[in-house]
Amino acid sequence: MAHDYDSLNDRAQQLLRVLVESYIRDGQPVGSRALSRESGLSLSSATIRNVMADLEELGFVVSPHTSAGRIPTDRGYRFFVDILLRSRPLEGVAADELRQQFGPTLIGDPKALVANASQLLSNVTRLAGVVTVPRPKVASITQIEFVALSENRVLVVMVFDDREVQNRIIHLSRHYSGEELRRASQYLNEQLVGRTPEEARREILQQLQDAHAHMNALMLDAIGAAQQVVDQTPTPTAGLEYIVAGETNLMGVAQLSSVEKLKRLFEAFNERRDFLNLLDQSLHAEGVQIFIGQESGYRVLDDCSIVTAPYSGDEGVMGVIGVIGPTRMAYERVIPIVDMTARLLGSALNSRR
Repeated sequence: MAHDYDSLNDRAQQLLRVLVESYIRDGQPVGSRALSRESGLSLSSATIRNVMADLEELGFVVSPHTSAGRIPTDRGYRFFVDILLRSRPLEGVAADELRQQFGPTLIGDPKALVANASQLLSNVTRLAGVVTVPRPKVASITQIEFVALSENRVLVVMVFDDREVQNRIIHLSRHYSGEELRRASQYLNEQLVGRTPEEARREILQQLQDAHAHMNALMLDAIGAAQQVVDQTPTPTAGLEYIVAGETNLMGVAQLSSVEKLKRLFEAFNERRDFLNLLDQSLHAEGVQIFIGQESGYRVLDDCSIVTAPYSGDEGVMGVIGVIGPTRMAYERVIPIVDMTARLLGSALNSRR
């Protein structure tokens, strides 16, 4: 897509920026007279019309059939956001207001804090706020013990640092004495204590790849036994949970105001599948992510843009916060608000841990 970007000269870029800003502000298709007036470029109407025709051919703008003016496409918005937007960090009064909102009023458990952050984001942007609930901390292994049973069966006891104890019965290739099992569990405790089941699984696979030369049969069996156990240990809920606030703000948005569209959108919020996918992508991204219109890959979101940012604590990324609105949203304003709210939420959660 970048090569099309390169084909836009400064004049075309300037006109596209004026068109997008004007459309975001007023919601009306933008004609060449308005572009001439607002761009500050001394260009004839004919020249502007030619540039608009080129932009339309490249897929950056489109003319609604009833109007002489043009409006941006998803692609036009994407170019605007990536190349033309002069988005600055939030400072001054707006930043102070956000900081105040995250003051002592936002108290309670992490889930309440997150729900409040979602509501706050919705209030400030007058769009819908969405935030995922922090994932629970994954327990790590503190002890592994083997207990001999009859017929080559062994009870494996795993103790976790959240005091959970898991027991599994496994079958080994031969009978092992109590002393051998003690040595096996000692060996595994050296290797795996302090790791989460997921980390233990990786460590075991690594050892099995590196191992055979310097490992005796007992060690290999011990590792094989541990592998059976961690493979059966469920990883903590992969399912993100999220909270949406301010959906009703979207009812006032012209672009989304058909009852049918809103109904489908609210159903999508409740069904959660599509949203979780997007939020999960954002969880693993650096900084602010923006999905414009069809980029989300979900038809129900074709008329929406979603601006997200991960929020982090001492232990890394905890969740995602964002705003859902029409593709015609004030990106210049929304992006820094989402960015700062993510930072404030991370700090607030940290200070309560």
